[in-house]
Amino acid sequence: MDAVTTNSAETDPNRGWFTPPERESDALQDRESDALQDAAEGGETEIPSRSPAAIRPVGRAAARKQRAREEADERARQPEAASPSTPEPTPAFLSDPEPVAARIPSPQAATAPQASPDALLIRRTMAEVGPVADRTTSYFYALLFVRHPELRELFPAAMDAQRDRILKALLTAADNIDNTEYLVEYLSNLGRGHRKYGTRPEHYPAVGEALIGALSRYAAAVWDPLTEAAWVRAYTVISQVMIDAAAADERAAPPWWQAEIVSHEPRTSDIAVVTVRPDQPYPFLAGQYTSLETPWWPRVWRHYSFASAPRSDGLLSFHVKAVPAGWVSNALVHRARPGDVIRLGPPAGSMVVDHTTDSGLLCVGGGTGIAPIKALVEDVVEHGRRRSVEVFYGARHDHDLYDLDTMLRMQEEHPWLSVRPVVADTPSGSLSGPLPDIVRQYGPWEKYDAYLSGPAGMIRSSMDALVGGGMPSHRIRHDALEELVAAGD
Repeated sequence: MDAVTTNSAETDPNRGWFTPPERESDALQDRESDALQDAAEGGETEIPSRSPAAIRPVGRAAARKQRAREEADERARQPEAASPSTPEPTPAFLSDPEPVAARIPSPQAATAPQASPDALLIRRTMAEVGPVADRTTSYFYALLFVRHPELRELFPAAMDAQRDRILKALLTAADNIDNTEYLVEYLSNLGRGHRKYGTRPEHYPAVGEALIGALSRYAAAVWDPLTEAAWVRAYTVISQVMIDAAAADERAAPPWWQAEIVSHEPRTSDIAVVTVRPDQPYPFLAGQYTSLETPWWPRVWRHYSFASAPRSDGLLSFHVKAVPAGWVSNALVHRARPGDVIRLGPPAGSMVVDHTTDSGLLCVGGGTGIAPIKALVEDVVEHGRRRSVEVFYGARHDHDLYDLDTMLRMQEEHPWLSVRPVVADTPSGSLSGPLPDIVRQYGPWEKYDAYLSGPAGMIRSSMDALVGGGMPSHRIRHDALEELVAAGD
């Protein structure tokens, strides 16, 4: 995925990197386009044969060699007696072979009032495809699998849950191309996480080609060479950050861990606490999450938070709620038993405690979102520092507060910890009302660091309530909302 120029197809330096080779005829191109459209819409059709697009080498060494060849070709094309002139500025992506993170726009650029030209073109594209996102996604996968059928085996057999995720991740990254800190963290997590799917560097050009193909088709009204160049530059950064993160992770950790279920404890009719023993040490921090794959749904992964801080015995616990049509969640709650073996992806997430400060912790957990909150409290206990920790544990009804007894026992043991149960619908001994409203009533929280975990809607409303009550947004931590949507299964 080391595309460092917008003119890098090896067979024709004047063609864009993702641009397919010239067709033998317009009729052949039209037939393939029609076939792909049928595939995107779920129809069955014969796909005309085509020659695969030229895939350039990947990796930093290959990129430097390719760039040197292109520069030499460009010099050879220049007239010998050409008059001196001010050279056109070299794009940042083509300059020094420094780490990609250093080549992404700086945080100052990200916070500037005016977005970069590439960001403006990218956002214009996204606005255009927004109303037809489903069709764009379907066409993206049809294009990917028709042109690169060998990649199909990396995906689950049923694509209904998977189909939006890659494209959504790519678009999220592209939309944040000016936000250095977020982009590097987000993409590094993706790059490390994609190792468990068997993703290799040589797969990235195929994904980029399909992305450009889908966007150019469904954003045709605004698509032009400048827009394509902006997307190629953005995808160059996206892919290289992911490749670099995966390569670094490969030197330190396996792509996944095998883990045997040693305990399966039902708490309600649809919630279970699942404890597993990994086959080798599993490093993580309290407040992080991982992805799980069950033997019953191969290649279907879902995110779950760790329900405890790292333990001396190496065991890991998860709180799982079965949701309607949730393949992984229903398997873990209703089918899994001790002795079954699941797979774990790498840890991810930045909702961890900063132990260099004495700030109080405001912890808001909704439903099974109490799991990482419990882990954070344990982490504070293990560090032995007495700092105020305020926990608001929300659920719809009293019986949904399945881990309240555990939290109240911790409150009895630690005087600096306060636990307040909140129910949304049923008046009871607990506080009653919308969780964000109750939290705001107990403020102000300006001197606290906030940790939010639970459904995406609860996190959004809690953020609004806290910021509206005077808490600086940089002191609010939560898992990425796009990951929370996936975690719902």
